[in-house]
Amino acid sequence: MGFLDTLLGRTKPVKPDLDQLFGLPSAAITLEAAADFRPTGVGSVCFAAVEGGAFAQVQQDVQALLDADTGRGGVPIESSQDSYGYTWLTARQSPDDIVALVNDVHAVNSALESTGFGPQLLCSLVNFTDSQHRPLALVYLYKRGSFYPFAPVPGAGEKRDNPLELQIKAMLGNDLRVEQDLTRWFPVWGAPGL
Repeated sequence: MGFLDTLLGRTKPVKPDLDQLFGLPSAAITLEAAADFRPTGVGSVCFAAVEGGAFAQVQQDVQALLDADTGRGGVPIESSQDSYGYTWLTARQSPDDIVALVNDVHAVNSALESTGFGPQLLCSLVNFTDSQHRPLALVYLYKRGSFYPFAPVPGAGEKRDNPLELQIKAMLGNDLRVEQDLTRWFPVWGAPGL
């Protein structure tokens, strides 16, 4: 970082660290013990799709890799597009096997990053729910290298449960690198599994 960057208040961006995803199983234990939130078995990766054969080939390779490595027994990674034009790859595992789910999410991110499509990665989610059926996602911001909770209010349109999000933030400070800038806690309306 240069002298002008310091004077102008610019900071060097945090480098993505996909290994941060491996903190999610520990965070899941904390969520279950402290707030009765349990994994749903759904995780997803959001990215800005790129036209062209190379990107389509990477998507096929990711599917083949996960099918072969996890012994899914024919359960495919689902691909969908949201209303904003972003692509979601969604993995499903048993709710009791968050480690396998995190491995799937990590594999998708790693495959996209290692083939030069890292700049297209936006975020990854692992979904949770509690006994009251409130949805919660722990969102990993690829470009920030940090997590934040996203808690949409069921049946209320595009409304978030901000007090719950702040409560979850306080709980997970020892398990995950939580994004401190609340303006970066973007809503992920329409994310798979929420």
